[in-house]
Amino acid sequence: MKILCLNGPNLNRLGKREPSVYGTETLTDIENSLIQFGKQHQVNISCFQSNHEGQLIDWIHEAEDNDVKGIILNPGAYTHTSYAIRDAIASITIPVIEVHISNIHKREAFRHLSVLAAVCEGQISGLGSFGYQLALETFIKRNGEL
Repeated sequence: MKILCLNGPNLNRLGKREPSVYGTETLTDIENSLIQFGKQHQVNISCFQSNHEGQLIDWIHEAEDNDVKGIILNPGAYTHTSYAIRDAIASITIPVIEVHISNIHKREAFRHLSVLAAVCEGQISGLGSFGYQLALETFIKRNGEL
């Protein structure tokens, strides 16, 4: 089974960026942990990060043609603003789980709204990097692998 993990803007700064909000783990730490968990369950995880909206959209579209069974997406600030990413998710049949390290509902008011939530299978927010593993476990269980 193939799963795609996409991370949006500024997530390349994890470990340095506001550690009181996002913790001290780097994006590489999170990705390596997710890949290792996937290997334990015979799941191939591909991870990508971009600060560019169009690149994230391209990866979402390409997933449909590459037999990907699920997308774990931390869209960063695009959560609140990107109708283009919303439309990209709506244009594919692959389930997408939106993941946020911090609890977006306990933060600034502008972070409370996700324009993506309505086209995602679900949203995991506020559980730190463990949210990525929970999203992966969901896809594994849905495919009868766990």
